[in-house]
Amino acid sequence: MALSKFLDPKNDFAFKKIFGTEKNKGILIHFLNDMLAFSGNQAITEVTFLSPVQDPDILAKKQSLVDVLCQDKNGVKYIIEMQVAKTKGFEKRAQYYAAKAYSQQADQGDHYHELKEIIFIAIADCLIFPDKPSYKSDHIILDRDSGEHDLKDFYFTFIELPKFKKAPEELTSMIEKWCYFFKHAEDTHPADLEKIIGTDSVIKQAYHELDRYYWTENELLIYEQEVKRTRDAQAIIAQKLDDARAEGIKEGKAEGREEGIKEGIKEGIKEGREEGIKEGMHKAQMAMAKKLLAHGVERNTVKLSTGLSDEDLNQLQE
Repeated sequence: MALSKFLDPKNDFAFKKIFGTEKNKGILIHFLNDMLAFSGNQAITEVTFLSPVQDPDILAKKQSLVDVLCQDKNGVKYIIEMQVAKTKGFEKRAQYYAAKAYSQQADQGDHYHELKEIIFIAIADCLIFPDKPSYKSDHIILDRDSGEHDLKDFYFTFIELPKFKKAPEELTSMIEKWCYFFKHAEDTHPADLEKIIGTDSVIKQAYHELDRYYWTENELLIYEQEVKRTRDAQAIIAQKLDDARAEGIKEGKAEGREEGIKEGIKEGIKEGREEGIKEGMHKAQMAMAKKLLAHGVERNTVKLSTGLSDEDLNQLQE
């Protein structure tokens, strides 16, 4: 099998090489403006990379590590995360990262009015919101009654790649081209490249950064190590799911067997009770018939009165 010309931008090392380095800062700025629809005076023109390690307020707490963290000239911070596999509570983790970056601005005194916005962008190769039809969703804080956007310091954008279905010839916007880039770059044939790129030089540059021909031997080694780490992690998750499924089936069978025994006992008690009632009624009917026959009541009349069979009456008359 021939190696692909382009590497996978979802690979952690490749992602940070393209969006988290000074060399490719222009790609990051273009990406942010495209994703957030910033233009004119609102457009981002410069960013400063910050440490992706968010230190805990208390040493005993765990550090949080984001993929890319930067801020623009106005102090607005941007967190960009690549999420390859679905993990429990990813949307909560996104809010935690944003809150952490927000709270760390208040280290110098209590100047809360100077706190800047936090914008979180996630590109997910999995479903985060399975009930939402759109591959891109934007989340802000609104007044429930009026719909007014008063609390403006948190903004979340999620791109769910499995929902993106467009072919190269159908791409009409930069957001669609970025989505195609993340989802299909590794499978892109050079013959289709012009259809994807069009006149967008930044997409061309992003593809150029993924061309394995321009990577050093050491970079390719780190890339492959990350591929192996990701596959091993996914294999562990898959094994845990299989184990949980098998355990669930085992417990289900045991519970089913126990329920079957309980139902059997319950049914037996029910049937026994019914049999006891029938037997009691039969004895009462036999006693009544015996008295009637002893008083000389005609056999046919006794039979109709008690509902007994000829066999029962024969037994009494013997």
